[in-house]
Amino acid sequence: MSAPAPSMFSPAAMEVAQQLGLKMRRANLDEFADTLFGLARADRNVIAVTSDSRGSGKLGPFGKELPGQIIELGIAEQNLVGIAAGLASAGKIVYAVSPACFLTARALEQIKNDVCYSDNPVKLIGISAGVSYGALGSTHHSLHDLAALRAINNIDIVVPADNFEARSAIEVAAERTKPLYVRFGKAPQYQIHRDGTEFEIGRSIRLRDGGDVAFIATGETVIHALLAAESLRGKGVSCRVLSMHTIKPLDAEAILSAARSCRAIVTVEEHMINGGLGEACASLLMQAGVTPRLKIVGIPDEYTVTGIQADIFRHYGISMEGLAATAQSLLR
Repeated sequence: MSAPAPSMFSPAAMEVAQQLGLKMRRANLDEFADTLFGLARADRNVIAVTSDSRGSGKLGPFGKELPGQIIELGIAEQNLVGIAAGLASAGKIVYAVSPACFLTARALEQIKNDVCYSDNPVKLIGISAGVSYGALGSTHHSLHDLAALRAINNIDIVVPADNFEARSAIEVAAERTKPLYVRFGKAPQYQIHRDGTEFEIGRSIRLRDGGDVAFIATGETVIHALLAAESLRGKGVSCRVLSMHTIKPLDAEAILSAARSCRAIVTVEEHMINGGLGEACASLLMQAGVTPRLKIVGIPDEYTVTGIQADIFRHYGISMEGLAATAQSLLR
């Protein structure tokens, strides 16, 4: 089993994870690939469509065993989405797999028109999302995808936090008759959910309860929020942590409950602070007339620093230490 990059978590954060009994698992992308492979073995109607991303999408074994159920289009994201929409309209269960930065920028018109507005239930899979490509820089970062897709009608958006959420999202997707976007990173993840946890698109998962600060996080930032909450417990700060795996539709009930029960809210995302989870929460709260102290933690509106994912997270305060400091500053 692969281990996390040494700098992804500080020694103190890894110690807190150990205290919580958390185990390191594999990358969500690996969980996606194996789950999709299992679905395709059981149903010949399951089709994977890729854009020169069979390897990066971990679909090599899929292609070898099920060559009739995978279509490789090369670097042609617009064609990818158009063909996926056509297959879905003919009754196939289609997963369109491509790097998130290119899938949701180059093919945005096809996503809007061929998938969403034409109501074709394509499962759009954005891989290596956020800043997973790290040192390749801003051209390969996907910090716009949630904002762009939130503005389009008839598509749900899911960002899994761990292997359980990744597997559940792909299994649920197979049965859905509505367009869906699922976003995956590349780094190995701690397993944060207990056995028996239920997953439902549109309903967040409460990882712990508290009344001082609510961390509302999504995707690979959730573990950092959970560790921050545990580190603050020793300082007398009680934290609620929500894994907001669905960005659209939002779990309004959980967000409003957190805002009414806690003194402050910190939203956390691997996305530009414009148009993502934080602004969605802020809009919901303002329109409901609930106005707690709020801080949106993500990538600010600037030229993003270059480095590996861990360096970028740490630079922007998406870490146990950074989030704990942010929460304490809000309470002061």
